[in-house]
Amino acid sequence: MARRLLPATTLRLFNRRFNSTVSTATVLQTLKPEPAALTIVDLDDHRKLFASVSTSKLLRSSINLGLTSNETFVDFGMWVMNSRLMETSLVRDVILKTVKHTMFEHFCAGETTEEAGECVRKIHDAGLRGMLVYAVEHTSDNTGCDRNLEGFLRCVEFSKSLPPSSVSFVIAKITAICPISLLRRVSDLLRWQYKDPSFNLPWKLHTLPIFSTSSPLYHTLQKPPPLTPEEELDLELAHQRLQKLCQKCVQENMPLLIDAEDTSLQPAIDYFTYSSAIKHNRDGNPIVYGTVQAYLKDAKERLFMASKAAEKLGVPMGFKLVRGAYMSSETESASSLGYDSPIHNSIDETHACYNDCAGFMLERIANGNDAVVFATHNIDSGKLAASRARNLGIQKGNRRLEFAQLYGMSDALSFGLRNAGFQVSKYLPYGPVDMVMPYLLRRAEENRGLLSTSNIDRVLIWKELKRRIKSLEFGR
Repeated sequence: MARRLLPATTLRLFNRRFNSTVSTATVLQTLKPEPAALTIVDLDDHRKLFASVSTSKLLRSSINLGLTSNETFVDFGMWVMNSRLMETSLVRDVILKTVKHTMFEHFCAGETTEEAGECVRKIHDAGLRGMLVYAVEHTSDNTGCDRNLEGFLRCVEFSKSLPPSSVSFVIAKITAICPISLLRRVSDLLRWQYKDPSFNLPWKLHTLPIFSTSSPLYHTLQKPPPLTPEEELDLELAHQRLQKLCQKCVQENMPLLIDAEDTSLQPAIDYFTYSSAIKHNRDGNPIVYGTVQAYLKDAKERLFMASKAAEKLGVPMGFKLVRGAYMSSETESASSLGYDSPIHNSIDETHACYNDCAGFMLERIANGNDAVVFATHNIDSGKLAASRARNLGIQKGNRRLEFAQLYGMSDALSFGLRNAGFQVSKYLPYGPVDMVMPYLLRRAEENRGLLSTSNIDRVLIWKELKRRIKSLEFGR
C-alpha cells in the first residue's frame, strides 16, 4: 500500500525549527478542522454519556468533584496530610480511613492488584480501557528501587490475566527504579554535554535528541564532576531494572509508558526512555512510550527532533502528550536562579502548543509512523484531535491512537470520545492509601486548574441525576 504523503503546508511548518518565526496562529489555522466537524464528539446528551454509569456512582462522583473543587476544603486537606498530625497513629488512621472513602475511591483503582483488576473490568464493561499504575514515586536507595521493580513486574503479569485489550498500558516512573539523586546527577551531565559536545560520558548509551536550542539548561551552571564508580554501578543497576521491565513488556506485548518529571530530572528520564525504545521498539510495534509536556516552551521542537531521529533509525516511537503538572515549582526554580520560566507565558500558548503537537503526531500516524496517547482533560483539544483524526482518515480502533483521562476526572469527555468510536483509557493508580498519598495530593492541587472541566462534568452529572430522579430510575 502506498504511504500517505504529508500535506505540503504541514511539511513546511514542521520541517522548520519550531523556534522559527512561524506564528502559532498560522499553525493552528492549518490544523483547525471545519466547525461542523467538532460535533463528532457530543457532550450534550448526558443520558447517552452516562448510560453505563450507575446512579450511586454518579452521586458519589458529584459529591467528590464538588469537594475537590472547593479551594478551602482542598487547602485544609493538604495542610492536614502534610502536618505533624499524620505522625500520631490514631489521628493518622482516622485521616487515612477518611481519605480512602473519599478521594482515594474516586481517583484510585484500589489498594491491591485484585481491586485494580475489578476496576479495570468495570470500566471495560463501560467501553473504556485501563492504564495500570503501581503508584510508587521517588526512591532514594537501591533496595527500594528493587522492591518497586517487583511491583511493576507483577503489574505487567497481572494485566495479562484481565480481559483482552482491557489494559492499554502499564505506567512506570523512572524515579521509582533509579535513586532520584542519581537522576539529578545524570541530568546535570547530559546538560553539560549538550553545552560542550566534547564532554565525554563513557557510560552513555545510544539515545535520541534530548535537548533543543530552547531547552532550559540553567539547572547546570557549572561543569559537574564525572560519576563516581559507585554512581556508575548504581546507574548500571537502574538500567538493568528498566531493561528487565521492558523485556517483560515485550514478552507480554504490553506497552510501557514512562511518566514525565520536572525539568531538573527530565533529561535523565528521556535518556532512559529513548535508549530503551531504541532497543525494544521493533517491527512497527512501539512498546516503550515517552511523555512530552506541552506546557514547556521547547516541547514541540524536542518532539519533532526525537520523532524524526527515531524514524531515521527505523525505530517506531510512542509518545504520551500532556500539558504538565509542575507549573508552580518550575517557575519558582527558574526565578530563584534569575531565569525565565521554561513554561509558556500564557495558558493559550500552552493550548496552542498541545494542539500543534497533536496535529504533528496525527499526521505521523496517518502516514504509518509512530503512536500517540492524547492525555487531556481539555474539551477543545479532545474535540480538535478527534476531528483531525477523522479528517485524516484514521480509522476507528487504530491501535496507534489513544485518548486518556485520569480516573475520576473528565468522564464526560471520556464517554464522548468513546461514543465517537475512539479508544479511550483511564489512568488507574493503585496501592496502599499511604503510598498513594503523594498522587492524591497532586490530584487535589491539579483539580484547581481544571475547575472548568470538572464543572462541566458536575453540571452534566447533575442533569442526568435529575433526569433519573424524575423517571424513577433507581434500580440501575
